[in-house]
Amino acid sequence: MIIGYVDDEECNFLLCSHKILLPFSFHVDRITPKSETQLSPSRSMEGDRNRTSVDMFALLGLSDEKGVQPILFPIFLGIYLVTLIWNMGLIILIRMDSHLRTPMYFFLSFLSFIDICYSSSTSPRMLSDFLKEEKMISFIACATQYFVVCWMCLMECCLLAAMAFDRYVAIGRPLQYSAVMAPGLCQKMIAGAYGSGFLSSLPEIIPCFHLYYCGPNIIPNFFCDITHIISLSCSNPFISQMILFLITFFVGFGSFLVILLSYGFIAASILKISSIKGSAKAFNTCASHLLVVTIFYGTGLSVYMHPSSTHSKKQNKVLSVFYVIFIPMLNPLIYSLRNKEIKEAFQRVIKRTTHLLQ
Repeated sequence: MIIGYVDDEECNFLLCSHKILLPFSFHVDRITPKSETQLSPSRSMEGDRNRTSVDMFALLGLSDEKGVQPILFPIFLGIYLVTLIWNMGLIILIRMDSHLRTPMYFFLSFLSFIDICYSSSTSPRMLSDFLKEEKMISFIACATQYFVVCWMCLMECCLLAAMAFDRYVAIGRPLQYSAVMAPGLCQKMIAGAYGSGFLSSLPEIIPCFHLYYCGPNIIPNFFCDITHIISLSCSNPFISQMILFLITFFVGFGSFLVILLSYGFIAASILKISSIKGSAKAFNTCASHLLVVTIFYGTGLSVYMHPSSTHSKKQNKVLSVFYVIFIPMLNPLIYSLRNKEIKEAFQRVIKRTTHLLQ
């Protein structure tokens, strides 16, 4: 709501100059003098907040050019379908083959489930926006989308740390592996990853979406990214930024520290192996996980630790596409293409299915 004395001509000018807020709860009222209203400052400010709050956001998407969007739609549709099929196939394969019922593949099946949820929280919306001229998203939908993205991202951090610990026990303490990585402990680690991601995302999302948003409403990305949302707030975002920093530090960097410590012990264990062939075999058991960790954390740090400028915003959009869209597709590919056990399990399942059909 705009406070002031305006005539019809000024009112038309104000409406034209604030076109960006028209989809929202936007009002231009003709105000009477103070002596006639007799409103207290607190009541007046409360009324302003209620009547000018933003209830819709505009996503810029990947590209503003209409000629490019028909080309991008089939490309990202194919990526999303590959992500779903490959991750679902990996989960089904691990459940069907008894040789893959080990802690490593138990964690891998849940990583594939996270990647499905992670990709599904953004890809369908992005694909539908390719077919729209106005990429509007409601306040509630934006909050829900980011909550799922945040939950899956933090849960993946915790799960990658659990997988690093599993690799350390397998290489550093092979004789005690079955006793240490018992099914009960693996289930508790999965439950801890789910619970940590959920409980950490709640205090991050609630303060950010309780800020006062009065416009502008443009999010310069294809999904509701919290860094862009906070920058649109008309109130002081210090508390939300501090909560975001603390959660990122304790969960994100805490998980990364566990991974670094695990691989430090793994490296020390590998150096103790006398034969070169044995060392190479031990390293190959954790090479896929190490590559996934490098891509996940490397891209994440590039997105959220990049300096803010006009040029970096374009780079951040490209990195966000890789971080949110490509990584869920790459994870199952990295774990399966060079993995002999998965290839052998796939062949066994094909033979078993063929035999049943005959």
